[in-house]
Amino acid sequence: MPWSPRAAPSWALLLRLLVLLWPPGLGESCSCAPAHPQQHICHSALVIRAKISSEKVVPASADPANTQKMMRYEIKQIKMFKGFEKVKDVQYIYTPFDSSLCGVKLEAGSQKQYLLTGQILGDGKVFIHLCNYIEPWEDLSLVQRESLNHHYHLNCGCQITTCYTVPCAISAPNECLWTDWLLERKLYGYQAQHYVCMKHADGTCSWYQGHLHLKKEFVDIVQPY
Repeated sequence: MPWSPRAAPSWALLLRLLVLLWPPGLGESCSCAPAHPQQHICHSALVIRAKISSEKVVPASADPANTQKMMRYEIKQIKMFKGFEKVKDVQYIYTPFDSSLCGVKLEAGSQKQYLLTGQILGDGKVFIHLCNYIEPWEDLSLVQRESLNHHYHLNCGCQITTCYTVPCAISAPNECLWTDWLLERKLYGYQAQHYVCMKHADGTCSWYQGHLHLKKEFVDIVQPY
């Protein structure tokens, strides 16, 4: 399940938790539970489009005994899709320096733009890691870009379940089955790029493919009066 934004500890505490919870012998790797882009948007406190201006390695805390490092990216925010109530304009984002702690490597000083999702910590800093949904803007489909404004946010009441093997069936009426891994052997396949799990007027959920005219039952949900 994606990282929950409900708790907002300090970044130093987050790093300590990552170190303590990291299983012995796992090696220099980062493991994340799979999540559909819609789930990432729903579970993230912050969703923005941005360019990376510069990068700098900084201490994780003011405590000299704490040797953990963070990577601080200075960004140019282009658009905010989520997080308005907590921050107005993001200047810096932070991530673990070590890749084994799910640190994110972004391309600084170029014209490359990213979709960034993350958490807003108790001190107001924005924290990201590899288990967040972080993608080059140019790699997003038109449906994904459009859904950032409305469809993803308005359908967070739907549950998305990843199918790994057959049989795979829904266990609740508000559930959609995500079959990209089952059919294409990759997570972000055609379904992740072109479908949104949308709620009907009766509370059930099903996949809606972008660029098709919305049925009236969807319009009532997506565009309430």
